[in-house]
Amino acid sequence: MELNRFVQIRRDLHQIPELGFQEFKTQQYILNYIATLPKERIEVQTWRTGVLVKVHGRNPEKMIGYRADIDGLPIDEETGYSFSSSHEGFMHACGHDVHTSIGLGVLTELVQNSIDDDAVFIFQPAEEGPGGAQPMIESDEFKKWKPDVIVALHIAPEYPVGTIATRGGLLFANTSELFIDLKGKGGHAAYPHNTIDMVVAASYLVTQMQSIISRNIDPLDSAVITIGKITGGTVQNIIAEKARLEGTIRTLSVESMIKVKERIEAIVQGIQAAFQCTAVIDYGSMYHQVYNHEQLTQEFMNFASEQTDMQVIECTEAMTGEDFGYMLRETPGFMFWLGVESEYGLHHAQLQPNEAAIEKAIAFLAQYMRFKGNR
Repeated sequence: MELNRFVQIRRDLHQIPELGFQEFKTQQYILNYIATLPKERIEVQTWRTGVLVKVHGRNPEKMIGYRADIDGLPIDEETGYSFSSSHEGFMHACGHDVHTSIGLGVLTELVQNSIDDDAVFIFQPAEEGPGGAQPMIESDEFKKWKPDVIVALHIAPEYPVGTIATRGGLLFANTSELFIDLKGKGGHAAYPHNTIDMVVAASYLVTQMQSIISRNIDPLDSAVITIGKITGGTVQNIIAEKARLEGTIRTLSVESMIKVKERIEAIVQGIQAAFQCTAVIDYGSMYHQVYNHEQLTQEFMNFASEQTDMQVIECTEAMTGEDFGYMLRETPGFMFWLGVESEYGLHHAQLQPNEAAIEKAIAFLAQYMRFKGNR
């Protein structure tokens, strides 16, 4: 059986995952596909490794935006796909290949069946890091075609195909990267009294940070501190002079983010005093919360519930981070979860979204764009 055109596009993209602002092959693939569409109906701009496409409406009064992120993750793929990543050490483990194929599908639908209003399709780089949305919206290219309303989706492995889940208000958390570098004094393992061991200091620091959520954040609020990576030392019989902690902070409120950082800084100061070491904190990339426009989201949910092949769920907030929040801070709109029923979750080496969701999403979103863009 012949594959759906946009399922094949997803598979093509799946083979070439690239990190943020390094999506050169991905950008070229998107541009090559767009070049097959009628040129009189569209305009194209590039921004760094991203692509913006404007579709001309019949009698435009506003601009409707659709955003798809395009970057991959530094993960060794374990799906067993015949179309697995050809870039060793990298994978589309967050579904951005699906997001992009859906975006190209909806774009094609609107080129072939025009609406009254203009539409802009934003293929954004660097969502996973260091964050492409904020610098993109500050660019002249984005400002030229700034949408009046903007929409995005994110795949949800936990929901079945044909399911949409969202809510008005807060959908995704405020997030911040966290990097802490510790420096003490290295030396021979047989003479610990002549050293300042940073493996021990790092271990105490990780343990102490776990008290922040349980003892400094309102139990009715929510926050997470995760240390996902610790590095330190060189071999087993040398006491480590340096250690590095890498993690993430996620909070449902801006106030809690401030409180968590204050407590991390206080604990790190204590570690420096207790272990006579030095420490440097770097918060890396920070992502603004995804806050859905109440009225637009409710209108969208009402529209979706009228589609007989779509189940609509009002979900709860998630600690997921998404730099689409910066776009929503500037432009009214919303993000929603799209069910893809995978046994494995986001950022997992075996994530396998059900590709049946692609065709359904394209048809549904094209209907929604016509609903919003016709008068």
